[in-house]
Formats: sequence, C-alpha cells, structure tokens
Amino acid sequence: MNATIPASAVARTADPAADKPWLKFYPPKVPATIDEAKVGTLVDMFREGVTQYGHRYAADSFGKRITYAELSRAAEAVASWLQGQGLKKGERVAIMLPNVMAYPAILFGILMAGGTVVNVNPLYTTREFAHQAKDAGARFLFVLENFGATVQEALHEVQFDRVVLVTPGDLLGLKGMIVNFVSRHVKKAVKPFNLPKAVTFKSVLAQGAARRPDPVAIAPDDVAFLQYTGGTTGVAKGAVLLHSNVAANVLQCEAWMRPFFGEREDHVMVAALPLYHIFGLTVCGLLMTRIGGCQLLIANPRDIAGFVKTLKSRRITLMSGVNTLYNALAHAPGIEQVDFSQLVFAVSGGMATQAAVAKKWKEVTGQPIVEGYGLSETSPVVCANRLDIEEFTGTIGYPIPSTQISIRSSDGTAVPLGERGELCVKGPQVMAGYWMRPDETAKVMTSDGFFRTGDVAVLQTDGQIKIVDRMKDMILVSGFNVYPNEVEDVLTQHPGVLEAAVIGLPDEHSGEVVAAYVVRKDPSLTAEALRHFARENLTAYKVPRKIEFRETLPKSNVGKVLRRLLKDDVAQRS
Repeated sequence: MNATIPASAVARTADPAADKPWLKFYPPKVPATIDEAKVGTLVDMFREGVTQYGHRYAADSFGKRITYAELSRAAEAVASWLQGQGLKKGERVAIMLPNVMAYPAILFGILMAGGTVVNVNPLYTTREFAHQAKDAGARFLFVLENFGATVQEALHEVQFDRVVLVTPGDLLGLKGMIVNFVSRHVKKAVKPFNLPKAVTFKSVLAQGAARRPDPVAIAPDDVAFLQYTGGTTGVAKGAVLLHSNVAANVLQCEAWMRPFFGEREDHVMVAALPLYHIFGLTVCGLLMTRIGGCQLLIANPRDIAGFVKTLKSRRITLMSGVNTLYNALAHAPGIEQVDFSQLVFAVSGGMATQAAVAKKWKEVTGQPIVEGYGLSETSPVVCANRLDIEEFTGTIGYPIPSTQISIRSSDGTAVPLGERGELCVKGPQVMAGYWMRPDETAKVMTSDGFFRTGDVAVLQTDGQIKIVDRMKDMILVSGFNVYPNEVEDVLTQHPGVLEAAVIGLPDEHSGEVVAAYVVRKDPSLTAEALRHFARENLTAYKVPRKIEFRETLPKSNVGKVLRRLLKDDVAQRS
C-alpha cells in the first residue's frame, strides 16, 4: 500500500463510515455526540470541579493526600507567582516532572495564569530537552531537582527567565529523612548542578500565596498545550492543543465512561502513566477533575515491587496503563494480595495490547483490559472498547461520541467496509496544527478536515475498528514513539559510522524494540561503543537494543535506504 496520500485528497466515493455504523453498537446511555457548544476551557473545568468536589481527595502521592480545595490554593499560588514574574497570556511554560504531587498544582497554575503548558519527558537527554524548550520558546521551567544537571548542560542553547526546582516531597508536608527516601524512589543518583536563576517550588508557593492571581480572559480557542510528538521526519513537533480540544476529549471520555463509573465519592484512578504523556494527562489527570476522582500518583512505575506495595495500601476503582505495565504487574510477586474487588475497569492504550497479557491480567484481577486508541494530535482518545466487555477483543473498539472516522486508500478514496486503509479522524479533539510548522500540518490534514493518523485500519461490520498495520516507520516502544530518522541521525554522528538504518523488531515485553543496522567507517567500532554513544544523546527507550554491522544497506535507485526491504530481510534471516 502506498503510504503517500496527497494532503488535498478528498474521498471521492460514498464513505461507508459516513453514516456512523458503530452507533448501533454503542452501550446504553452513551450519547452519539457531546454538546460542543458547552465545551469551555480547562480552567473552567478545574474550577467547577473544585467548587463541586472541594472536600474530596484530588491526589495521593507517597501516602499523602490533598483535597481539591488544597490543590486549588496551590495552583492559584503558582499562577500568581508566574504573573508576578511577567508571564503574559499565551506564553509557554515547561514542566519537566514525573508524577509527583506538585505536578497537578503546577499544571493548573500555568493554565490559570493564561500560559501554555509544554510537557517535557524528565528522562530526556540534553539534546532532546534543548530542542523542545527552544522550539517552544518556553520562558519558565518547572523541573524535578533530580534532573537539574540536564538543564544546566542545555543552558548554552536555551535560556529561561526562571527555573523552578521541585522536590518529590513538595506539597506532601514531609521533612528530612522522609523527603530523602521519597527522592531515592524517584531517581537514585542526582548529579550535582548549578542553576543561577533557579528558585525553589516552596518559595514560589510562599510568594504566590501573598496575593490572588489576576483574572485572565481565557477562551476555548486559546492554546492549552504544546504536546510534542515526532513525525516521519523524526523532528519533534509541538501538537497545538487548544483548551477546547482537550476539554472536548475529557467530555467525550466522560460520556463514554460515565455509565460505568457509578456516582460515588471514592473513585481512585491509578496514575502510573506519566502525566507528561497525553494519555496519562487526559485520562488520569484531567478526567479525574471532571468526575471528582483521586489520582494515585506513581512517580516511578518501573519500580514494580514498590508499585505493588502501593496498590496493596489503597482500594482502587479505575486504572489506565500500557501493555508492558499490565504485563509487569500481572507477573509481579505479591500482586495476588492486591484488592481488585472495587476495580470498575482497566483501560489500555499507547501501544497494542497483547492477548496473552490481557488473559493473565483477567486471571489476576477478574477484569478484562479495555483497549482504546489515540494520538497526541487527537488529545488523545479517538476510539475505545465498550467497558462492559467480558473478554479482551483485540480491536480498538468504536469511535467515541462526536468522533467521525474515515478509512481511505492511498489516493484519498474511502474504501469499502472491511477493507484496509488509512485511519483518518475528524472531531473536536483534533489539534489545531503543529506549532510553527504549517508545512507539516498540511501533510497530515486532508482538505475536508480529517487528520491522517498514518495507521492502517479496518472498519468491521460490527462497527469496531481494528488496527492492522502502520504506514509510518515509527517504532512503538512501551507506548512511546521512536522515530528512526532521529536515531539514525544520532548514530551517524559517530565518527566510526558510515551509514545507519533503524527499524522496529517485535518484542514480547515492550511491543517493539529499536534495532540498528550499521555500515562502519571504522572497522574497530563495536556495538557497545556505539550504544554508549547513543545513550549520551537519546532517551533510554530510543537507544538501539540490537546493533548489527553490515557491509551494505538496501537502497533505492536514488540512494534512499529502504527500511521496508531491510525489515523483510531481517524477518527472512530470523
């Protein structure tokens, strides 16, 4: 199938999806649409949640809980401080934090002040961090002190008006040895650093609490997030998500899930997905604000033993995760001692869920994994399975309310029901475009307003959608996107490398792993030396797990490396 679809292409035949055949399979009480006229801002949504649920717990971290009222006061202090530092409406503020208690307060504080949130993976290398911060033009940065060294190393490329150092113990009321214990659970080794313009988060709260923030006229079409994602070029781009995009997706998720939530005051969502990831941000962080649930913040989900210990101490009702997380938990010692009796559902996204993992999870918890689908560009949720399924389906379910899909061929024509084509999406959750990149935006939007996902799908006769292939060369490692061009660019900067090609290989644990095939310039270059070089420039999940040296790489007649042929060759050899 040709992966190139003209941006101007419009379906020229009757579209089987136009009549939304999936609606006849919708669960009872789930509406076909949300009232888009009532979609406001995320600030409005947060304030409504505080008014309605002020007494309820909003977040739980390392055994300490805070209420919505307490979270609101902290967020207002952050907003007031930012305004006092000169932040203007629409200016960007970066958050470089794992799931610690300060995160939601900082998030809502930035939005209250009229700023735009730039989420940054705290495990980024200096190169990755500098590119994103510079591209976004972020004036301020909130960073966990554990990663201060990364920021210092990037200061020759990017400057901030102020850097705010956050500790894992902020907002927990913890001191001394307990704070050190918490810090070790987030990151064991902290490199020394020196940031001249840095202030502590505690001082931000103290200064900001001295005055209420100035009111800001925030509109639904104002930019709430620059959510960075890669592309076929491998260059990280900021998906421009408006308040209305993300707020609409929260309402869409609520409409799909509310019939299964039950009206109860003790909902606890396991927030192990990082809040800097769009899935965790919307489904854990923001949806809980809408329903008055509590986020059980897991700062380091890779510490499975610690994770299980935390689950034993809480009675959870909701959970979201990715395949690798469910797999690790389902096989973890002690998981059988966790009380899953109140678990309403466990939803999975970010990567394909494996049937074996879903089977094991149900054996352990009694609940099936409910798979969904989304992207950074769609805020993120596009499709989801019914929450009343008895068994794992292997599909991504149905388009959620107010979402239109179209399955199109390489020339933009709608394909018949049951046939493969590119999954294209239209709805209020679709981004406004890529930050400062109209050319890249044009590549992914059709002239009739659909976003091209780059995933090959089939619309089944039962209304469900099944992802069957990926048109992009993107590699999906435990729910995180890895773009071959970026990895290749780093590898070829090594003086001993002549050329490199990167593909994804199947892996039972992470879905896929990164594999590099390299032609050496220096015959003495070893795989370990090249991998060490990659670690200095790439986040861990992007570093090639496999490195193989070859004499040549398959190429087109114009010299372009053909990853598809390389992948076929690797498959044949194995």
